[in-house]
Amino acid sequence: MAKIERKLLAHYINAAEPAAVTPAYVRLGADLEEYVVEMGAQVDKKKNIIGETSTNISGYEPSASVEPYYAETGTPLHTRLSRIVNERLVLDALKTTVVDVELWTADNGDEFDAWQEEAFIEVVSYGGDTTGVQIPFNLHMTGKRVKGKFDIAEKTFIPAT
Repeated sequence: MAKIERKLLAHYINAAEPAAVTPAYVRLGADLEEYVVEMGAQVDKKKNIIGETSTNISGYEPSASVEPYYAETGTPLHTRLSRIVNERLVLDALKTTVVDVELWTADNGDEFDAWQEEAFIEVVSYGGDTTGVQIPFNLHMTGKRVKGKFDIAEKTFIPAT
């Protein structure tokens, strides 16, 4: 048994437009010191008349923050985020998929265990300080998760059969 290095849990976002046939997965993390998926558990606690507390977790509302995100011209993610900002996109125009890849699970060359999930992009702000143009954003996952494999060489998700 060994501790897993943080770099071995990879996070990808599909930067292609929702109507695109082919996803354009981009790995998150180049300028991030941390990326945490907050599970957002829906917790219901009740105390009965004899002093006991019962706890029920009925679901999750996971989300994650990507901050900072430094804009880089010509990249698919910058193009997507800029369009959200400039056109003030809403609703399904913000839909994408994210993939969490467990890079410690290689069993077929470049394919690793992974989970793909539908998410919505919420741009928090744009501009930034003198270090560069920043477009921090949040990801709100919908709970529509699919287990499969992710080919890091091809940047493709293969759903489990």
